[in-house]
Amino acid sequence: MRVGVLALQGDFREHVAMVASLGVEGIEVRTPDDLASIDALIIPGGESTTIGRLATMFGLIEPIRERAHDGMPILGTCAGMIFLASDAVGHHQPQLGLLDATVERNAFGRQVDSFEADLAVAGLKEPMHAVFIRAPWIEKVGGDVEVLAAVTGTDGREHPVLVRQGRILAAAFHPELTDDNRLHAMLMGLVEENLVEENR
Repeated sequence: MRVGVLALQGDFREHVAMVASLGVEGIEVRTPDDLASIDALIIPGGESTTIGRLATMFGLIEPIRERAHDGMPILGTCAGMIFLASDAVGHHQPQLGLLDATVERNAFGRQVDSFEADLAVAGLKEPMHAVFIRAPWIEKVGGDVEVLAAVTGTDGREHPVLVRQGRILAAAFHPELTDDNRLHAMLMGLVEENLVEENR
């Protein structure tokens, strides 16, 4: 199994290290050829507009969409979640449209409003410690999107911050900044499912 991390901008090195902690080879992805060699992709946090612009420049938008439509699992975190989504509130930028969700950028506030929280995650026995840095939240999800965790936003409403749609996982937080690799392990589980189906 080879897990790629989109290495155009953001904290991709931390994700490669997290993948390695699970005994899996992590590959930095910068070209369509890199993308063709992996079994799953992680889109890291960073600056979503920059990630989208560079992905367009490097010819990665359509290849990522094609691999996703063929069943390749993807995990997007923070800016990666924004890039995966179909829409962003009041902001136009390159997006993959693979996650049927509308996101709000910097929804919790500025850098000084960054925070940490223990999330109850569907399917996990113990809470997941989450680091939110200039984090987005999900404003609206489509019918095929399963909400795995939510938090109360500054508007007093519950907003999804961890979701799954098929083999797409998206988190508003930074799992790579903790020592909890369970979200990455969930991605590996989706890879195993995909490989089983391909070998049938």
